[in-house]
This record gives sequence, C-alpha cells and structure tokens, in this order.
Amino acid sequence: MANYDLIIRGGTIHDGTGAEPLVGDVAIKDGLIAAIGVVDGEAAEVIDAAGKIVTPGFVDVHTHYDGQVTWDNRLVPSSGHGVTTVVMGNCGVGFAPCRPEQRGDLVKLMEGVEDIPEVVMTEGLPWNWETFPEYLDALAERQLDIDVAAQVPHSALRVYVMGERAVRKEAPTADDLMQMRGLVAEGIRAGAFGVTTSRNVMHRTRAGDLAPSLYSDVDELCALADGLGDAQGGVFQLIPAPAEPAEDEFPLLRKIAEHSGRPVSFTLLEVPGQAGAGWRHHLAGLTQAAADGLTIRGQVAPRPVGMFFGLDLSLHHFSSHPSYKAIADLPLDERVAKMRDPAFRAQLLAEAPEDTNPTTLMLIGAFRGAYQWDDTPNYEPDREDRVDERAKAAQRDLGTYAYDALLANDGKAVFYLPAANYTEGNLDAVREMLGHASTVMALADGGAHYGLICDASFPTYYLQRWSRDASDAERIALPQAIAELTSKPAALIGMTDRGRIAVGMKADLNVIDLSGLKLHVPTIEYDLPGGGKRMQQKSDGIAVTIVSGQVTYRDGQHTGALPGRLVRRSSQLLAA
Repeated sequence: MANYDLIIRGGTIHDGTGAEPLVGDVAIKDGLIAAIGVVDGEAAEVIDAAGKIVTPGFVDVHTHYDGQVTWDNRLVPSSGHGVTTVVMGNCGVGFAPCRPEQRGDLVKLMEGVEDIPEVVMTEGLPWNWETFPEYLDALAERQLDIDVAAQVPHSALRVYVMGERAVRKEAPTADDLMQMRGLVAEGIRAGAFGVTTSRNVMHRTRAGDLAPSLYSDVDELCALADGLGDAQGGVFQLIPAPAEPAEDEFPLLRKIAEHSGRPVSFTLLEVPGQAGAGWRHHLAGLTQAAADGLTIRGQVAPRPVGMFFGLDLSLHHFSSHPSYKAIADLPLDERVAKMRDPAFRAQLLAEAPEDTNPTTLMLIGAFRGAYQWDDTPNYEPDREDRVDERAKAAQRDLGTYAYDALLANDGKAVFYLPAANYTEGNLDAVREMLGHASTVMALADGGAHYGLICDASFPTYYLQRWSRDASDAERIALPQAIAELTSKPAALIGMTDRGRIAVGMKADLNVIDLSGLKLHVPTIEYDLPGGGKRMQQKSDGIAVTIVSGQVTYRDGQHTGALPGRLVRRSSQLLAA
C-alpha cells in the first residue's frame, strides 16, 4: 500500500485538457501528482472533495506583480481566485534592466501606466539588481504563495540602452538595436518567458509623458523579436494601438510572428470608437494566421474591462479639480467632512478639472458613464442606471448629482465603468472572442491598477458567468472552460509541467464548490508599503488551493504555506 503526502478523494476531476471529467482521487507525493483514479493508500492529509470539482491550478499569463513580488509573500488578489502561477512583465513595463540613476523613471512610468503609487514602489522595491538576470536571481530568493514567471519589458530595456534619448522621441541607432536584441536573448536564456511591449497611447506617466515603447518603430520591434530568435525561445506579447484600425495593427502582429518564428500574443478587446468592428478583423486575422502556420493568440477578458471610481480610489469626478487636489491626501473621513461643508461644495462645483495628462482627464470624463454598486457586483448593468442617466432622471446636473453620490456610505461608495467589451451594452462580442480557437482568457492585470481596476477575479467570474450560469446558447462547457484557465495559458507561455492533472505533473490544484462560487464587491485595504492602498476582491466557493503539493488556501484563508517560487523557462525545457 503506497503512502502519499496528500490525497484528494471523491472529487469530479477535470484534467485541464477539455476531456470529460471522472470521479475519483488524486494522490500527491513530493510536490507531484503521483496517482489518479481509485487510489489505495494512506496520506498525511486527506481532503474530501465529494460534490466538488478538482481542477489544475489556474495559470494567469497577464499580470503586473513585478514590484509586489519583491516585497510581498502573497500575490493577492490573484492567489485568492485559484491562480497558482502568474506571468508578469506585460505591456512593456517592469523594473529590469535598470541602472541606479534610471530607477525614478521606471517608478514614474509604472505609476502612470499601472496605477501603482510612487510611494509604494519607493518604499517597497529593494533594487538589489541591475540587469534582468540579476532581477531573476533576486526573485529566486523569494518565498511566495504562488509561482511567478517573468518577461523582459521593452520600456525598461529601451531606457537602459538609450538613456534620456529613449523618451525624447529619438530613433535608436543600429548599435542601440543590437544591444536591445542581445539583452532580450540574455533575458530569455536566464529564464524569461518572453519580451513585451505596448503601442497604447494611454500608457503614460502620471504627468502625461508617453511610455518609451510608444516611440518605437517596426525595426525596433523586430530587433526585440530577433532576440527571441537568437535564444530560440519565448513569446512576444504586445498591446496594439487600440484606437487605430485593426486593418493597420494586425499586419504588424503577423510581421513580428513571421520575422521571429516565435509565438505572438496580444490584447484583444471590443474598443469603443474603434473604426469598424476591429475585434472581428482580428479574429479573421487569427484564423488566417493559424491556417498559415503562425502562432498568434489574442488575449481576451471574460467581462467588460472596467474601472472603479470613488473618493477612496484613484479617480472620481472631482479628483482633478484644484480644490479637491488640495485635500486629496487627507484621511477619507476628513475629506468627507470637508466636502460636506457648503462653502467648499460651492467652490468645488464651480471649478473645472485640470491635469497635464490627457488620459487622466479622459478617464475622469468617463465617470458620467459609471454605475453605482451596492453590496452585489453587477458587471452587466442597464444603461438607465448610469450616473448621467440617474442625474437626468432626478432632474439634476451631473456635477451636483455626482457630488452627493460620491459622499454616500460615508464616502465609500463605489462606481463601476464598463469601459471596453461592453460597447453595445452586452457581452456578445466577449462570447464570440472567447470561443475562437486562437484566443485565451487573460488580461486580469493582478498586481496593478491598485485604485482603479480589480480584474484579478477573472477566473472566478469566468467559471461562474460563462459555464455555471450562462444560457444554453452561450454556455462554455465546463471541461473546456477549465482548459481555458489551465492548459491553454500554460501552453501559450511555454509551460510544460503544469496546467493538467496527470501523473508526474506539478501538484498545483484547486478543489471548488462550483455551485457556491460567488464574487464580492471589492474592498479597500491599506496594506501596501508606505501605507498605500489597493482594492481586494474576495470570493466564495474555492474550497482548497494547492501549490507544489502544499495547501495554501482553505475557503479563501491563507494557511501560511509559501511554496511558490520563481519559474525559469529553462526548467520548462527540462520538464518537456
């Protein structure tokens, strides 16, 4: 009779491949899956999974934990939603390579692009690295609740090579391109899983300066791709220019894939105001690329890509008004008291927003289309519940209505804006994108947008909305839905030892009460370095999460176990 470290008994096992499930046991020994089916033997711990589903741990390929991983042992919110592996360094932003005199530039860039307060990074980042391999070595010393993998960020790379020229709209020299190419290859050989960039003009510092990657031309992107080719590995990830026609952007994706011979993945959204149905053009391009033997994948969000507004968050209707800026750093209760003063109210309402960053002004203007939440998340709201529609129904102007609404619940009112993937007020485009053979569910952005976006709950939402609660016409079968969270993203990034329940695979697993899955409204927690705040979104229904054979979470509560480690690409080559 065999002895195991852990046995999960009697669960409905979904192996992550999309195959039909089986009811049985999963045994774990030395961090690996040792047996599946009817398992005889004993274990130090037995988990009763009767009536629950057993899945591989979820793999999230689009996060921004590049900073948080250096100061925090728990990568929440992601680790609270069944995620056992995250891939960071997306969108071309990160903290390596970086010379000491460039640290402030990268901090300001991450603050603007990913909404991480400067004080949090100034207090939290240890900066015990300069090169990208040194950054990986520093991460290899960390003990975490989940595994992390890294990619080489283009903007950091550009600043490292070109210095001040990187942000002065100067074209790189031939030597600059050669250095970037070499540093990408160096990063891949050291363990990075790819290189990333952004063409999104919304990616700016808080002051409004464009991310350095926005100054790049096709030859520079191809130089990065050449680095992947030189190292014979890695994925090229990018955000296309969302406002540009898809007819102009998809050929660039093809060019990179053809030039490098490496997989390419990109952000795929239904974008308001984009000429035509750009996302459909991208889907057609993906179909043709697959037929031509190119590996290009669209990363798709399973719900509206939304932003939150509130007095205790990063933005709201008055956050760029001069009078509000003067009190913005006060504790919430003091700000609320000040805003309830009639004289201050009159002064603030008489002002207009002022900011050097056009993206900030654009986001603030979008508050009119937000929806006030109560104690239940509503990601598919009705148009008549928009702030501007409610103001109109109350026969009030937007400013006075928003002022009072923001003060509700002692200033803790939360407003949700479905900014993309909800152009027509429904999720029809999302379902069509999710159903394409060359897309993967992603874009959860964990570790970023601390006071603006809280999408790390995507895995929980995805299972709940598209598999459990969907109509027959739109439902994604549960085996396929689990594959979308496990084996498909693992394959996209080149991970071969996880994402499936099979003997010899890494023992990253979830035990889930599917009927009990439920998301809660995000809360604000002041638990970051320097007293920084972030949104945290909790859920019910994930009974147990296991990483490398150790139980890390039970019913959303951390057990104290920290088996998570850095994953290097070389380890996946050995596992293949």
